[in-house]
Amino acid sequence: MMPEMDGIEACEKIRKISALENVLISFLTARGEDYSQVAGFEAGADDYITKPIKPKVLVSKVKSLLRRLKSEKLNEETVTIGDIIIDREEYVVYKAGIRISLPRKEFELFSLLTSKPGKVFKREVILDTVWGNEVVVGGRTIDVHIRKLREKIGDDHFKTVKGVGYKFVLLEADK
Repeated sequence: MMPEMDGIEACEKIRKISALENVLISFLTARGEDYSQVAGFEAGADDYITKPIKPKVLVSKVKSLLRRLKSEKLNEETVTIGDIIIDREEYVVYKAGIRISLPRKEFELFSLLTSKPGKVFKREVILDTVWGNEVVVGGRTIDVHIRKLREKIGDDHFKTVKGVGYKFVLLEADK
């Protein structure tokens, strides 16, 4: 129902572009037939949503797709930042070739902060991502974990943004 080409063709073309391989594609359509849905998924769609749909349900579906994308990105096996190597499969960090074992929550916090160096992660985002909303933790929990990471990884890499949160900073030697 789109001009020029239909959604299936558009999806197939997008999937052939290597720079767009991680783009999420969700169909929002009035076509609810089984064969249309199958064609959408076979073309590379991540989701196929049929109308009518309630706005709150649509927003929830989109948020779910974005969570999955974020979780996939955080689960990349190894990341190298300067002389720091993060092995997410083994939950181990190497700094200048020296193995640093971190407890699970410290590792997850470090992994989150290094996923986007320079980005300030708000305290609420850190709590939600690392501890989840099922666990109730005190307000100082993040501070304690950051202090321990500073001791193990190096104070220069972690910056506090007062009243907001924390960020991981690349040093000149890391660039």
